[in-house]
Amino acid sequence: QVQLVESGGGLVQAGGSLRLTCVASGRTFSSYRIGWFRQAPVKEREFVGAISRGGSISYYADSVKGRFTISRDNAKNTVYLQMNSLKPEDTAVYLCATNNHDSSSTIYQLHEYDNWGQGTQVTVSS
Repeated sequence: QVQLVESGGGLVQAGGSLRLTCVASGRTFSSYRIGWFRQAPVKEREFVGAISRGGSISYYADSVKGRFTISRDNAKNTVYLQMNSLKPEDTAVYLCATNNHDSSSTIYQLHEYDNWGQGTQVTVSS
């Protein structure tokens, strides 16, 4: 079992940057793909991005492509979400989760993820 804890959220002005961190407990961290999702009030949870087990491949939602970057450090059991050029519509709770499947088709599917963290709030003011 893996436990994930997110941090790094906060209040930032539009155009600013934040870096979120997802730290995992357990020795099997490198065996999981890690995804980031976000959920705004009264909206469904949506895919933000994900990273492969070794960190060489990353995937992004169209809404964040070119602005957000995911990276990981398996030696530290940590995944990062660097968010630049933030917009008010990026305001949400951001969560990380594990994906233990091999097919890339599962990367974008919410129900294929497990071990959800509690989330960290990101608020972007206009």
